[in-house]
Amino acid sequence: MLRVDLEILQQWIRPDSRVLDLGCGDGTLLHSLKESHGVEGYGLEIAPEGITACIARGVNVVETDINQGLDHFADDSFDTVVMTYSLQTLKRPDHTIAEMLRIGKECVVTFPNFAYLRARIHLGFRGHMPVTKQLPWQWYDTPNIHFCTVADFEDLCRDLKIRVLNREFVASHSPERQLKGIWPNLFGETAIYHLSK
Repeated sequence: MLRVDLEILQQWIRPDSRVLDLGCGDGTLLHSLKESHGVEGYGLEIAPEGITACIARGVNVVETDINQGLDHFADDSFDTVVMTYSLQTLKRPDHTIAEMLRIGKECVVTFPNFAYLRARIHLGFRGHMPVTKQLPWQWYDTPNIHFCTVADFEDLCRDLKIRVLNREFVASHSPERQLKGIWPNLFGETAIYHLSK
């Protein structure tokens, strides 16, 4: 079963297109897109266990550190470049998004919203960094180095003159599920953006 953000973003991927998945993990998304959309997909992953899982699924994968750049890809070599739950782990997420839109006609980015209501409450009342299903690490062992909010990401898109084609937000609990569309920076747990130049 796919995560909700992965199910949602599939509606923005055209059938029979070329897709690059940055930080593809175990290849679940690419495998699903190949089955449902007939895409020609490639994944970039750095974790050996992710690479092994991709190979077992029949997903084309290359061992690459996204932080080292994407210079080896030509302009517009993919229809869509996807990056799910990796934005906050990158040294320069702004550079990576610019590169995604150089090598892809469109891109899709999902990330945990660090301004989510329950995270704010946890930090405010408990005085500790939140640990959730989406963010299961302690502050000292987290891979997250850039704590991004929906408002921050919207500002980045404006600064980089990136067009937002679609945006969706996911919330696991009520009343956040009903309110996420009204005030996504507070009630959206996960943000999903479909972007173009």
